[in-house]
Amino acid sequence: MKRWLALAPLGVLVALALLFATFGLHHDPHFVPDALVGKTAPVETLPTLQTGAPSVLKPDAQSPILVNFFASWCGPCWQDTPALLSLQAEGVKIIGVAYKDDPTNTKAFLARLGDPFATVLVDRSGRVAIDYGVDAAPDTFLIAPDGKVLAKRAGPLTVVDATALLAQIDQVRASSRDGTSKPH
Repeated sequence: MKRWLALAPLGVLVALALLFATFGLHHDPHFVPDALVGKTAPVETLPTLQTGAPSVLKPDAQSPILVNFFASWCGPCWQDTPALLSLQAEGVKIIGVAYKDDPTNTKAFLARLGDPFATVLVDRSGRVAIDYGVDAAPDTFLIAPDGKVLAKRAGPLTVVDATALLAQIDQVRASSRDGTSKPH
């Protein structure tokens, strides 16, 4: 009996090693869960960066919008800005949500790199980011006029990402003008 008790930890170790080998080695580290894609975006109220007045984060009934969660302390967010500025130049409405950031630092960040946002909201607690399923900044969501989340991009936007998002936005705009159903 004592011999079996002495071997029990070895058995547990072997079982854990088998579990890791079976499941852990087949996990795609680049997989990003898109739980909100295809669902209605949360409607949230947050203070604005400029005045602190409450503002509602909701879809724009006229055109698709991007919602970008960012922070001044976030290195990849610095890489995000050129792609966001190019989307802004194409007429894309982008709502920025300063994620767990001090408003003074956020203002300095935007002054230094450029401000691609139509509005900047402040999510000091990170509560809204949780509702959106943000796991780390930057995260960007494409929201249709009907409130459906069409896409999520985790990490800094690249030129390729921006081009793909712009194509989706143009498709939604065209279908809105034509009166056809929006692509989801």
